[in-house]
Amino acid sequence: MKIEKRWIISFIIISIVCILGAFWPTVTENDYILSKFDTTEHIIPADVAWMLTSCCLVLIMTPGLSFFYGGMVGRKNVISTMLQSFICLGVVTLLWVVVGFSLAFGEPVGFGSGDHFYSFFGNPATFAFMDYVGVLPHKELASTIPFMLFALFQMKFAIIAPAIITGSFAERVRFISYLLFISLFTIFIYAPLCHSVWYPTGVLGSYFGVKDFAGGTVVHMSSGFAALAGVLVLGKRKNSQHIPTNIPFVLLGTGMLWFGWFGFNAGSALAANGTAAMAFATTTTSSAAAMLTWVFFDRMNGRKVSALGACIGAVVGLVAITPAAGYVSVPESMFFGFITALVSNSVVNCRFSKRFDDTLDVFACHGVGGIMGMILTAIFAHGEDASLLHGGWNVFGHHMMALVLVSVFTFFGAYILFKVTNFIIPLRVSEENEYIGLDLSQHDETLKPKTKKPKKISKPNLV
Repeated sequence: MKIEKRWIISFIIISIVCILGAFWPTVTENDYILSKFDTTEHIIPADVAWMLTSCCLVLIMTPGLSFFYGGMVGRKNVISTMLQSFICLGVVTLLWVVVGFSLAFGEPVGFGSGDHFYSFFGNPATFAFMDYVGVLPHKELASTIPFMLFALFQMKFAIIAPAIITGSFAERVRFISYLLFISLFTIFIYAPLCHSVWYPTGVLGSYFGVKDFAGGTVVHMSSGFAALAGVLVLGKRKNSQHIPTNIPFVLLGTGMLWFGWFGFNAGSALAANGTAAMAFATTTTSSAAAMLTWVFFDRMNGRKVSALGACIGAVVGLVAITPAAGYVSVPESMFFGFITALVSNSVVNCRFSKRFDDTLDVFACHGVGGIMGMILTAIFAHGEDASLLHGGWNVFGHHMMALVLVSVFTFFGAYILFKVTNFIIPLRVSEENEYIGLDLSQHDETLKPKTKKPKKISKPNLV
């Protein structure tokens, strides 16, 4: 088999990165580094234990997502769809270690001075190869746990964001092109957005006052709008009608996502405290409310109760509560799940959505869910002048402006990255390969390999 140049180049890149790691020089201590860290005496063991657990919980969400998506697609594309999620564990992990974490949480790059300094992204050289991300706690970002643990927790968020996008262009994307796109997405969209929202001087967090407890804006809005851009660039499938292959896979994936989401939301408290407990409670309540709302709303519209609908509803509820998990009460979280399920369900089933071939309705679930979560957070978040219901008209207005900015940045940014990727390596597989299915055409694997029939053994002539 002829090896294409693109695969040779890919192997050379990973070889250079890994070999460079063996000879990467130790970063010398500088004033910026020393000024940001405390001593190990400030570490709280209970917080460390909880955050280690949360890292594991968030990690399991990516395999969960692969089962969730894999069960929904046609039989000829199950393996390829699941692998697109799994491969993020490798690609994004190395990107995060080499440059991603520095872009998200490195020395801020922006404008202004003093209390009016606002940054857009971090210096990519600050924590390159995570060489100086050690066991000391960071004064501003993670004051009671080792900074390395904070970096690993954030890595899990970075991993699942591009994996979410895959559901929109399932069954028609070239695998090597997909690898290039998720690399560009992590570097140019996810990391800067993460910095802008969660870094102390980030422009969306410090200037606009955006509240995003666990990633409704950073993860779900970014992946949702990137999914929409991908749908427009790749176009419709030749056969957009298919029957989900394995509903039990979807149920399993939903369970893994729901389980892991406790680390996603409650872990974002970065401590074993009351805020984590509240985020844990609001997470499961919102999901439960959304699941039942989706099921009953389907029945009210003449559609039968389905396991697929229940699973999608549960995930929509999880998405909706994510930005507000630690800011609202349990009764309010029920409303989050309820209203978001109604809106998302309506978007999934409206005629306008049918014009676009968003294979697994990623934008309608994650994009719309993230938007609803951001709006509802700006209405209900507790605290003086924290939201619309608590006197924060200015905060609500800033949230709406930030919502527009994030939507524009993530959609058009992803659209450009898809175009760049397509220019370098065509994104879409050939019509023949699409017909064969990506499992065979891209990976030479099938869900049920064909077995040769055993040869008939002739009976011996005993005469």
